[in-house]
Amino acid sequence: MSAATRPRGSGPAGTERRGPLLDLRILDLTQALAGPFGTALLGDLGADVIKIEPPRGDMTRMMPPWPENYSYPLSDTEKGCDYGGYFASINRSKRSVVLDLKTAAGRDVFLQMVDRADAVVENTRVGVMDKLGLGYEVLAQRNPRIVYAVIRGFGDPRTGASPYADWPAFDIVAQCMGGVVGVTGPKGTHGYPNGTSVGDLFPGSLLALGVVAAVHAARLTGRGQFVDVPMYDSVLSMCETVVYNYAYNGTVLGPRGSGHPALCPFDVYETSDGAVAIAAPTDNHWAALCQAMGKPELVRDERCSHNHARVANRDFVTEVVTSWTRVRTKREVVAALGGTVPVGPVNKADDLFADPHTAARALLPEVELAGDNGRVVLAELPIKFTGTPAGINRRPPRLGEHTAEILAELGIVGPSGKNEEKH
Repeated sequence: MSAATRPRGSGPAGTERRGPLLDLRILDLTQALAGPFGTALLGDLGADVIKIEPPRGDMTRMMPPWPENYSYPLSDTEKGCDYGGYFASINRSKRSVVLDLKTAAGRDVFLQMVDRADAVVENTRVGVMDKLGLGYEVLAQRNPRIVYAVIRGFGDPRTGASPYADWPAFDIVAQCMGGVVGVTGPKGTHGYPNGTSVGDLFPGSLLALGVVAAVHAARLTGRGQFVDVPMYDSVLSMCETVVYNYAYNGTVLGPRGSGHPALCPFDVYETSDGAVAIAAPTDNHWAALCQAMGKPELVRDERCSHNHARVANRDFVTEVVTSWTRVRTKREVVAALGGTVPVGPVNKADDLFADPHTAARALLPEVELAGDNGRVVLAELPIKFTGTPAGINRRPPRLGEHTAEILAELGIVGPSGKNEEKH
């Protein structure tokens, strides 16, 4: 896609750190999705997130989609772009340092960086960092205020033993084992994975919260701590409806389709050009929907006069609503109900880019790419502050781009005896 036809965003993101966490320094050892997403949130909030990468870089750097003129690996003199969209999306607002932690020199530099950090974040398998001599206990002895946060599939033995502790895990495993897949998808199926990687993204979000909370406590007490955010546990906590339904009366929820088991109408309804969500479970909303559909008599109809009746007669209610929506466009349905009945179109990517809401809220900013690759649109931090504005504040880094800069700031001599950056 050429620069002329590439979807435009809502204005360029900032180039300087901003936000409420300007006083935090995070050493980010994470790769893949869950950990980098969490540390990107911290970077968007203003923290100085230093991404420490092995010599070959984060495993996701080479994953598509790629920008124009992409070439990887770069030579020592090239200044192009050495990452694709996957990496860029979750590694904005960071600086990159290359350290080989398998060498004594690399570990020595890292330990010196720990002395000047608030938190270390990693998502290796259990025991990997301990074998390198860089586990929590070693770092805490060196810097008692350090917060050491981890994302693992099934947790770390320090916070609770799990029979799966040594198992590797990816998003789809966490979604399945944590309960999301079991309640997602068409009725009568074994369940579908969520369309977005919630098994990674939700633990990543909790990681950011956990790091901020632990640093806050460290500043109150002078002592850091180990913070454990397992993917399985995080997804289970998100499936609170699965838990309380079974705990209260033994109900095992299955895939619910697009509706809600206890609310009606509360579903996705077909239109002539797509679909819309309509949620009118309260009597007031139901009355407003009936009026808009030209069927005010249904307000008093025993089959649908209150939510319990509508749930019991879901097929009837669904047919009534769908017979009205299917002969109208998404725009027409939204125009008829917007502001009165909770409603919204089923948006795809092109719809999101065209929605006036995303423009007004600056949710899709343009971010500079390395080299001569222009700008690309990324999803913005959704948290808004009136006093300490935050958001994407730095383009994704080239591998090792800031090695010399950061070591010089910290007064650390690099493994080779001088501070050099890769590119």
